[in-house]
Amino acid sequence: MALHCSIMASARQIRPRMLNVDLIAVVVAALLPWSTSGVSIGMVVWLAALAATLELRPFLRSLQRPISALPIALVALAVAGTLWSDASWGARLYALSPATKLLVLPFLFYHFERSTRGMWVFVGFLVSCALLTVMSWLVAIDPSLSLKAPGEAGGHGIFVKNYIAQSQEFVLCTVVLAFPIFTLLRDGKIRQALLLTAVAASFILNMAFVIVSRTALVTLPIMLVVFAMAHLRWRTNVLLFIAAVVLGALAWTLSPQLQATTDKFSREYRIYKEFNEPTSIGLRLEFWEKSLRFFAEAPVIGHGTGSTRRLFEAAATGPAALAQGAVIGNPHNQTLNVAVQWGAVGVVILYAMWFSHFSMFRRAGLAAWIGLMVVLQNVFSSLFNSHLFDFHEGWMYVLGVGVAGGMVLRARSEAAESSRA
Repeated sequence: MALHCSIMASARQIRPRMLNVDLIAVVVAALLPWSTSGVSIGMVVWLAALAATLELRPFLRSLQRPISALPIALVALAVAGTLWSDASWGARLYALSPATKLLVLPFLFYHFERSTRGMWVFVGFLVSCALLTVMSWLVAIDPSLSLKAPGEAGGHGIFVKNYIAQSQEFVLCTVVLAFPIFTLLRDGKIRQALLLTAVAASFILNMAFVIVSRTALVTLPIMLVVFAMAHLRWRTNVLLFIAAVVLGALAWTLSPQLQATTDKFSREYRIYKEFNEPTSIGLRLEFWEKSLRFFAEAPVIGHGTGSTRRLFEAAATGPAALAQGAVIGNPHNQTLNVAVQWGAVGVVILYAMWFSHFSMFRRAGLAAWIGLMVVLQNVFSSLFNSHLFDFHEGWMYVLGVGVAGGMVLRARSEAAESSRA
């Protein structure tokens, strides 16, 4: 509480300069669905602008909170891991880079605990994703509109980036919108609720009839179940479950794209087992099995930062065209990615960080709901990818948790002040 009072006192003195910091954050969030370099440059500009408003003593005190200390600890472990790695220094530094974005979290917590404009950031991201659905439909109709080079990996209906990143954005927007839609319906604001429902439906229709990742197909139902359990009565949940099954079956029947995506699960597994071909599912099984062996060889502190590719090269058997011969620097699982490089120590810090952020959002309110969904999406999607360290999904986590976390910390402290008044 004393920390929050100190932070708020400094905020009142520098409020005019804080607006610039907020607006830059909105721009970064709006750029995230479209540009990698734009986000990188934008975050550097944001940190520079924040420096002009930062009060050193309150900020340093805020670093003692687990929500800030644990991301720092994970990055510190990655830095220390360069010392016992056998990889080249280029590989060590390359593997260290994806983790460093977590260092921005404490700055986001600190700033948006002072600011009242955190919701602007999320509105900017939502509007940007809504515009991306329009471009996705246009590209699906006319592929020449895509900014992807011909034959470049991305997917049907992809204007920029790739179908996995796009699906992650659309899933998050869809589930987050469930909260305000429910709130507006409960308050009798039907027109506003229908408007947000139409926006959410645009994301769902795009995923059903244009393109969707298999990770999104798994995480979307889980996140919707969490919403239903948290906010709806059991009778409503039963009716919604029946409706979801019917609509899901109808969408699958009408959408060749959705059928092809779901059919890939069994077809790719069968091809991998029978012909040893490097299908997506087959490669993941190979990566996970070998990563578990690597972890068993160095279970406490791992093999060191950047060691993953060298380990896969040593374990490859047969030609690279076969699944057993595939070499990669990322095992497509966040836990295994950490375990191979930094052992059980890294896994404990990773899960402690996820849990501390999850616990922060176990309260009422839209900001808490946004933060909770960001954490859950990252945790579940990281079963199939290393999304915390991937550029796009990693920044979704950092911005989502950082901004929502600051808003929740501010609301919590204001509520405590009101109860004592």
